[in-house]
Amino acid sequence: MAEIIANEGGGKKKGKRRAKKHSTHIDMTPMVDLACLLLTFFMLTTAFSKPKVMEIVLPEKKDNGPVNQIPAFRVINIILDENDRIFYYNRIADPTKPPIPTLVETDYSKDGIRKILLNRNKILFKEIESLNKSVTKGKVAISRDSLTRSIRELKKEDKVGPIVLIKATDKAKYKNMVDIIDEMAITNIARYAIVDLNPFEKKLLNRKKGISNKAAKP
Repeated sequence: MAEIIANEGGGKKKGKRRAKKHSTHIDMTPMVDLACLLLTFFMLTTAFSKPKVMEIVLPEKKDNGPVNQIPAFRVINIILDENDRIFYYNRIADPTKPPIPTLVETDYSKDGIRKILLNRNKILFKEIESLNKSVTKGKVAISRDSLTRSIRELKKEDKVGPIVLIKATDKAKYKNMVDIIDEMAITNIARYAIVDLNPFEKKLLNRKKGISNKAAKP
């Protein structure tokens, strides 16, 4: 008993040692490496968007001469109306210069307005498609920017392709306008513009719709 007391009184205390508490430490080195890899990945894979503009080719004015007129044989007028209806007619409508054009109704399908535009734009469309295929197959080694410039030059030099005038009534949907502009890109139309309906075209449209409504009634 005495020995036990003596041992308790002197020397080092025996028992379990408590672990020392350290502050929390996180190794950020792997995180820095990962951030650098992600930054490099996004820089190499992200497509930097370029501003998209609509190119409008205006007629050139000669030295102190009259402005060149749009060739009537190249003009296609497209009219967008309510209920996803779309009409078109060729040339320019002028009540003082017969014959009066006939409105034809079509649709937005591949066999509708797209087929009509492709038939009128065969030459330019084939040239652009041939150039794209040559670049894709590696026959022509040019950059994407050079390809875009080449296509722009082909469109600029086009002298026989259609000039499309897009017109919408007050009841047409915004979606219809987006769809028809998409068709311009798909068919490689070089020149097109968005203009207002004139009073004579409104009469032609109302007359066409009246005939269609009568034919639809039993």
